[in-house]
Amino acid sequence: MDTLTRIRAFIDVVDAEGFSAAARRIGKSKALLSKYVRELEDELGALLLNRTTRQFSLTEAGHTYYRSASEILKEIDNLADLVRANNSDLKGRLRITVPRTFVDADIGQSLIDFGKEHPELSLDIVSDDRFIDLVEEGFDVAIRITRLEDSTLIARKLDDFQVLVCASPDFMAKAGPLGHPSELSKLPCILDTNGRSYSSWRFVEKDGSPFTVSVSGQIEVNSPLAAARAAVSGIGVAVLPDFIARPKIAAGELVTFFDDFLPKDRGIYAIYPHRRYLPTKVRTFVDFLHSWFRSTR
Repeated sequence: MDTLTRIRAFIDVVDAEGFSAAARRIGKSKALLSKYVRELEDELGALLLNRTTRQFSLTEAGHTYYRSASEILKEIDNLADLVRANNSDLKGRLRITVPRTFVDADIGQSLIDFGKEHPELSLDIVSDDRFIDLVEEGFDVAIRITRLEDSTLIARKLDDFQVLVCASPDFMAKAGPLGHPSELSKLPCILDTNGRSYSSWRFVEKDGSPFTVSVSGQIEVNSPLAAARAAVSGIGVAVLPDFIARPKIAAGELVTFFDDFLPKDRGIYAIYPHRRYLPTKVRTFVDFLHSWFRSTR
């Protein structure tokens, strides 16, 4: 049995968090996977996994080996993808991490449309708002809605993005004319706790200098969709992603204000690890999303 097969078995077990789960996922017996991992440990002269009837965990050596071996296997698989790049059908598994906001909003349809176009490619879409280490957690690509910062990762911009300050027409009629974002500190606001500074809203003066306004209100929620519903009900002012706010603005349920004071330094990005051989499936996915946003937004 070659070392590569043993390494794949080890990685499959770690990714599935157990021998039984890995056996079900890849269609091999638990005994065979256990044999492969034991042979790999014998070959290395090191224990990679702690095994008990109730607990499964990596040893320190196992953590180190998993990180490096995963990257090596990805390079091997990516090289094979590169050689097969002329094939019209994409096969295999693509692990994608996306914010819940993206999945739940209309733009989440882009992921479904990609899956429909490539039925032989298995999509593992993980909806999570936390910052995920792509390499450490074994993801091929991430969708992030953010300001682009320096990173060892590669980013491709899919679309522009900004937040909008919104409230219901009835709320604005009662609040009266507003001249500057600093006045928000005296109004009830709806706080989306997903934001990094959810109670300190970012703005820019007309001359481009940044400033923040501390806000508070009755409702704090970790969902921009729920924040939008609260704003529509007239509870207060909300800062919402544009792709969530615009349908409600078009329907007359929300109005915007302070547009000239909003920063425009954010975007929707596809992020992926820097690799020598970019997998065809990743390149195809990112190209598809880029075209999807161009044609639908």
